[in-house]
Amino acid sequence: MNWNEPGNKGENPWGNRGNDPFEELKKLLNSLFNKKSGNGEGGEGGDNGASNLPIKSLVTGIIIILGLGWLASGLYKVEDAERGVVIRFGQYLKETGAGLNWHVPYPIETVELVNVSLVRTIQIGFRANRGKVLSESLMLTQDENIIDVQLEVQYQISSARDFLFNVSQPIATLQQVVESVLREVVGQSLMDFVLTDGRSEVAERVKSLAQEALDQFAIGLTITNVNMQNAQAPEQVQAAFDDAVKAREDKERIINEAQAYSNKILPQARGEAARMTEEATAYKERVIAEAKGQTERFDKLYKEYIKAPKVTRDRMYLDTMESVMQKSNKIILDTKGNNSLMYLPIDKLIPQGFSQPRENNSNVNSAGQNLDNNYRQRNTLGARTR
Repeated sequence: MNWNEPGNKGENPWGNRGNDPFEELKKLLNSLFNKKSGNGEGGEGGDNGASNLPIKSLVTGIIIILGLGWLASGLYKVEDAERGVVIRFGQYLKETGAGLNWHVPYPIETVELVNVSLVRTIQIGFRANRGKVLSESLMLTQDENIIDVQLEVQYQISSARDFLFNVSQPIATLQQVVESVLREVVGQSLMDFVLTDGRSEVAERVKSLAQEALDQFAIGLTITNVNMQNAQAPEQVQAAFDDAVKAREDKERIINEAQAYSNKILPQARGEAARMTEEATAYKERVIAEAKGQTERFDKLYKEYIKAPKVTRDRMYLDTMESVMQKSNKIILDTKGNNSLMYLPIDKLIPQGFSQPRENNSNVNSAGQNLDNNYRQRNTLGARTR
């Protein structure tokens, strides 16, 4: 009901009769501004009695207004992403959710609003506004090498009560825990592992071990993600480290080339070995077969020799001489008592592997034909003479 809404005479907006504090305050202010200097008919005593009532009403109205304002200051709104933590005389009282809430105003109770959905970030080894922090980034590996590691950690507040009351500086504690765990993980790993293939594994181990430590402290924080921003050798030895990396890459390249050459040569060698094995086996079988054939031939020849020794010896001699003469390119002539001209087949006497140059082939052929013709003419002439 509004103040100026028509209603029953003498009732305030709450439906109560009697003196309303705001009306009394209004009357008191009017009386103070419209008061005349003490020459009224009521005398001095009457003036004092009339002034006491407005003063009491003024004090009452002020107290009521201040009381209502103090009570209204206890209203607070909590957003969906927040949690309200009510504190009474410095101690945790309760936790409120989203919406409009009320608490006993200060100094009895206070409220801390904590955003539990916001993803926050801390850096290890560097800062976004001032670059590297060498006191955090330089670490010693298992093989006693110094490397420069930079890490970024994302986290959320999981418990508003633990975040506010269990640790005095939770963010600083989180940063110290992550740095300590990172040094432990790097100290148990080799430099090549951290700089190359082990980055993701190192980040996962840091996340797991750091979360275990935070749970033991009941700090009220949850690590959502850990990213390794950079891992490299210190700037002072970066040139030497690059040379070492280049040498390692050259080593891998040469090993790969050697492996490719090996993969090419070994099959060829295995094929050649298999071929030689097959040829040896075939030669072995051929020799054995020939030996068996010679043995059988000798046995048969021996039987014939028993029957006719002289004939067999002559035949063996002739066969042997025939085989020997076939392999010889020398000709022995017995011209005693013979005046006839002998024909020497030069083309037959020339070894099978001998070949004349191409430009002399025509000359050789023509010379051979002329020699053959001369021989035939002389042979005919000799026959006529005989």
